[in-house]
Amino acid sequence: MRMEGLVSPDSSRRGRSLEAVHYTQGNLWKNALFGYGEAMKYFQPDRECASYDAMRQLQSERFVKTVRHAYDAVPFYRESMAKKGLTPEDIRSLDDLSKLPFLSKDDLRESYPYGLLAVPRSRVVRIQSTSGTTGKRVVAFYTQTDIERWDECCARAIVAAGGSRDDVVHVSYGYGLFTGGPGLNGGSHKLGSMTLPMSSGNTERQIQFMCDLGSTILCCTPSYAAYLAESVMQQGVRDKIALKAGIFGAEAWSEEMRRDIEDKLGIKAYDIYGLTEISGPGVSFECSEQTGMHINEDYFAAEIIDPHTGEVLPDGSKGELVLTTIAKEAFPILRYRTRDICVLSRKPCSCGRTLLKMGRLMGRTDDMLIIRGVNVFPSQIETVLLKGGYSPNYLIIVDRVNHSDTFEVQVELTPEMFSDTVRKIAARESELLASMRSMLGISPKVTLVAPRSIARSEGKAVRVIDKRKI
Repeated sequence: MRMEGLVSPDSSRRGRSLEAVHYTQGNLWKNALFGYGEAMKYFQPDRECASYDAMRQLQSERFVKTVRHAYDAVPFYRESMAKKGLTPEDIRSLDDLSKLPFLSKDDLRESYPYGLLAVPRSRVVRIQSTSGTTGKRVVAFYTQTDIERWDECCARAIVAAGGSRDDVVHVSYGYGLFTGGPGLNGGSHKLGSMTLPMSSGNTERQIQFMCDLGSTILCCTPSYAAYLAESVMQQGVRDKIALKAGIFGAEAWSEEMRRDIEDKLGIKAYDIYGLTEISGPGVSFECSEQTGMHINEDYFAAEIIDPHTGEVLPDGSKGELVLTTIAKEAFPILRYRTRDICVLSRKPCSCGRTLLKMGRLMGRTDDMLIIRGVNVFPSQIETVLLKGGYSPNYLIIVDRVNHSDTFEVQVELTPEMFSDTVRKIAARESELLASMRSMLGISPKVTLVAPRSIARSEGKAVRVIDKRKI
């Protein structure tokens, strides 16, 4: 495999420009594992530490080819570009990205199942799919090359979390159509680590294997990591686990939740981001600095837009993340509106990677709750709870009674809190109410409930029940 137009990692760190350096796959493997005489630091250093100009050139070349491929193979893209008076000849570099129309989840659902497939079905080796809980499923297709590139992205994430082929990677994301399990499983295989394909659920077995097989890197949703941490503490086996790191994604989580998981499991917790529409986990990943997730720019181009106007915003602006695949064969995605709110930054990173960073997700434009005219994100409530020493197990219930919104937050007490007097529990409710009013600008009804009375999740946590017919 040839690596086009990139510089060596050493030259990038010295700030000197070198001519393009090409690596064979064997050299990539050797360089990744032995880190040029240092401890393993990068899986593909020439990509992860490429100069801005070299990466931009590679992105432009791949982007132009992707647009041509999508235009030629997918009627939807031909028609949407025609509506804007565009042909592939109008797309000459990544600078032309904003000329293209946006792609929405509704577009993907309406194209179900094969409307956006860009290769013959005989070349498709796998599909993954969304849950379809809010409408038609979105089905994503992969060629063998697509799978190999996805595996590379996830292997980079594992290495960034301190992983190597000597680690035992414990994958507790769901398998099957959900991308979490297959993505991290493939990344672990690509790296050469021992892989435990646990999937989600059966927590007793999870902990048994964690103890008996010496799992060192845990991969799952943050809510399930919190549940596992709680179960490990209850069973008194904290000293029997060998975990050193966790790679957690598929749902938004706060810094307070990260610190809680790290403290209980004795690990360093890393964020990872992805979505089925784009490929799955590994679109971006966190490094040791833990100040944002590096986007794998050789495979994905990112923009931030104003979610209301669609205007492209400069780096450092808060807005909606838009992603474009620039190397996908089976399922090319052009300017997909993710509905995720974040900030992009090119501030130099101490880890040595030069890849663009996306900050921690701040919510979504489509799961944001508007209650009595106020924008409310569940992550804001989680922040209040964890700062107050409560567990991250909570439930938001929104309803509409007599044309007025009702807003309740059920919060689980810790066992220590549950032994308090009725008067003290009432005082806690009042204190929480004041903190939430300060954070949200609106007053919910706060209800403190018994420990472990809110249903636990072994997949994505259900945090919101919205009963309004809106």
